[in-house]
Amino acid sequence: MKTIFVDANVFLRFFTVDDRGQHEQAAELFRQAAAGKVALVTGPPVLFEIVWTLRSAYKQTNPKVLDAISAIAALPGLQLTDARIVEEALVLAKASGQEFADAYIASASRQAGAEEVATFKRKHFEQLGVTLHAF
Repeated sequence: MKTIFVDANVFLRFFTVDDRGQHEQAAELFRQAAAGKVALVTGPPVLFEIVWTLRSAYKQTNPKVLDAISAIAALPGLQLTDARIVEEALVLAKASGQEFADAYIASASRQAGAEEVATFKRKHFEQLGVTLHAF
C-alpha cells in the first residue's frame, strides 16, 4: 500500500471548501484512506500551519481550530507522527482554553521527561499545569 504525507493545504481545502475542485480532491484522498487503499501520514509542522492559517486567515476561534485538529487526528487511515503528544495537547488545550501550540509544548515536554519548561509566557503555561523554570 502506498503511504502519502499530507500537507496543510490539503486539510485546509477540505475544511474550508474555498476551492471546490481541491476540496473534492482532498475528500477523495481521505475516502481512499478510509477504505484502506492508501495510508496517510502527517506531522507537527502541518498541524501548526493549519492552526495558524485557521486563526489568522480564516479568523476561526480557538475551540473551532481545536475541533479541526481533533477531526484530523480522528481521520480513518491517517497516522500522526506524534499521535500521543497531539492527543494530550488537544485535551490540555480544550481543558485550559490555551492555544494548541502551547499545549503541544507542554505535552512534548512531558513525553521528553523534562522536569521544567523555560518560557516567558508564564501565565499560559501555568494554566497547562507544567512546572516552570525559575529565571
